[in-house]
Amino acid sequence: MSEFIAHIANEIYTPVAFLLILGGLYFLFTSRFVQYKYFRHAINILRGKYSNPNDPGQINPYQALSTALASTVGMGNIAGVAAAITIGGPGALFWMWVTAFVGMSTNFFTSTLSVMYRGKDSAGEIQGGPMYVIREALGKKWQPLAVLFSICCLVGCLPIFQANQLTQAIVDIGITSEEIKTSTFQFIGFTISTPKFIIGLTIMFFAGIVILGGIQRIGNWAGKMVPLMIVIYFLAVFSILVMHIRDIPTYLWMIVTDAFAAEHYHGKPALGGIVGGLIIAGIRRASFSNEAGIGTAPMALGASKSTEPIREGLVSMLSPAIDTLLVCTLTALAILATGVWQTSETSGVTLTAAAFNTAMPGFGQYVLLLCAFFFAITSVFSYSYYGSKSLSFLLGVKASKWYNYFYLLTIVLGAVASMHDIMNIIDIAYALMAIPTMVSGFMLAPKVIKESRRYFSALKEAES
Repeated sequence: MSEFIAHIANEIYTPVAFLLILGGLYFLFTSRFVQYKYFRHAINILRGKYSNPNDPGQINPYQALSTALASTVGMGNIAGVAAAITIGGPGALFWMWVTAFVGMSTNFFTSTLSVMYRGKDSAGEIQGGPMYVIREALGKKWQPLAVLFSICCLVGCLPIFQANQLTQAIVDIGITSEEIKTSTFQFIGFTISTPKFIIGLTIMFFAGIVILGGIQRIGNWAGKMVPLMIVIYFLAVFSILVMHIRDIPTYLWMIVTDAFAAEHYHGKPALGGIVGGLIIAGIRRASFSNEAGIGTAPMALGASKSTEPIREGLVSMLSPAIDTLLVCTLTALAILATGVWQTSETSGVTLTAAAFNTAMPGFGQYVLLLCAFFFAITSVFSYSYYGSKSLSFLLGVKASKWYNYFYLLTIVLGAVASMHDIMNIIDIAYALMAIPTMVSGFMLAPKVIKESRRYFSALKEAES
């Protein structure tokens, strides 16, 4: 069964990789790089310079980006990039960079559309996201795409990966007794790890306190926890890089050269060779991490209090930059510089833990455990909102309230399941989510260009 799931994930992601990269390049050149010229303006929007609490929406732009970052800056940055290096070596990070750079443009377009074409749910609350964009802008004949996105979102945004890797980190780092680590019990024919099951229940209880409070409580928690977790992680990884400062230029160059040589790639060939396989691997892990083109960020930014869609597009553009170009790069350099990617046979969060422990013996792994806790928990918060929003689109707001209870139960499932199966299942769901998001983005791109010209012209007049 595991091989069958992996085969589907591999087959489906090849055409989707083209869709994400070529689509991002289309958005990039169609806009003539205009959004990158206003990077500083995006920071000012994020700081609240243009915020109006009376604008329609549910949360402010900072909380909206924090909610988006809470899902993207998560275990994918700790475990996902480690998995990418395990499969593809240093060169995988280069293709993650490429995906993030064009993904910034994709997020600008898709999140702008999410505010331009907001709709109302069955309770009359203003909502945004690819499903509402399709319904409001493209009409009923395109409704199947909106349904496809929502159904796949229900699966792709389950917390199973975050729960799995956080549980693994706690077991590897926090439990020293081998007897406790290996203890199991039987349940309907399955062998279940006792410590993982208990940890899963604990995470479920903690997450439920926030999740059942709705988007406002999620936004408030994310707004407080996201900056803290990024600062802690940045300081920890920066200290590792300082210890290996002489090796950093070598590995930065290796990332570029190995991207085209694929000397350390261990996966299956694609697109006619091993370099093609490396490219697909890098794109898969980048899209899993920063979610550009998948459609989750537009759902968060669609809830932002705003009357200017371009502003939310600019804020959303920051997400792949922070997630992949900054956080994933730091993780990758820590793994490469400490040499554990060549000496350890582990993968995922366990490999990253090995890098931290090598650089900071005795306490480095506990620093990572703290970061992993924040990364995983904040992701769990945000993903619950995405799934609940998708179900409310399909069946109404009343039905969506029951989703949160199902969602919390899957935390326990993720805690005891296999990491590889989980990653492949989410990859399949993400790939299918990208199709409606990108197709609607292509069709409505001229609307975004027209709106951006109006906005930036007005901005220049106001500043002159």
